[in-house]
Amino acid sequence: MVREDGKRNFALREEDGSEPSVFSGSTPRQAALKAARRLEAASSEEEAPRETLRLREKGTDKVHKYEGWSWEEEAPDNSPDWMPEEITEANVSKQGIEHLDEA
Repeated sequence: MVREDGKRNFALREEDGSEPSVFSGSTPRQAALKAARRLEAASSEEEAPRETLRLREKGTDKVHKYEGWSWEEEAPDNSPDWMPEEITEANVSKQGIEHLDEA
C-alpha cells in the first residue's frame, strides 16, 4: 500500500514467518538497501558474506527476495563533521518474488 508521500512499507521476514523490522522506500530495492546496512559489516566488499533478505510488501502477499551484503569504508574527505570516519556501505541483488500461500 502506497503512502501519501509515495513510499511503501516492507517487512523484513524471517525464516519462521516473523517480521521483526519494517523498512520504507519508494521501491523494494531501496528498502532492501536499508535492511542490508544493518547486516554485520565486513572489512571490504569482496570479503562481505552474502545473506538472503526477504521483504514482504505490506498489504500484499508479495515477498521480494534479495541477496544483500555490507562492508565498512572510510568516509569521504568532504564529509560533514558529525559523520563518523568509518561508514557502512551496502549492496543488494534481486533474486525474485514469491507469493505467500497463507489462507
